[in-house]
Amino acid sequence: MKLEFTLDEIAVIAAQILTKYPDKRCFAFYAEMGSGKTTLINALCRQLGVTEHTSSPTFSIINEYRTDQDQVVYHADWYRLKGVQDAIEAGVQDILQHPTAYCFIEWPEIAEVLLPKECLRIHLSLVSADVRLLEIHS
Repeated sequence: MKLEFTLDEIAVIAAQILTKYPDKRCFAFYAEMGSGKTTLINALCRQLGVTEHTSSPTFSIINEYRTDQDQVVYHADWYRLKGVQDAIEAGVQDILQHPTAYCFIEWPEIAEVLLPKECLRIHLSLVSADVRLLEIHS
């Protein structure tokens, strides 16, 4: 899947991702800072039925949310981790091994070896101030 979109279309893009990959639970987001990772993850959370406020877990490393159907959604930000051992100590393996939870990960390259094989890799890049390029690799 490869497409360009504007930030005004983010809810539609989130719905398309979840529709196209209904069995995926792990989503790794690769992008430069300011590319829209958190914005897209927030839209995915809304599409899944998360009603509480969502934000990037830059300092907490992992935020846990619940959908309106009581499904667990994890949002992880590995930016501040120093590597694989640091990620393990932060508990990222626990969230990655949860059998039914959705797991959205920012900055996965910090400890990429911990990602399950089936994790969807989502690459975002800036085309312009309002336009993003989305590329998904399964």
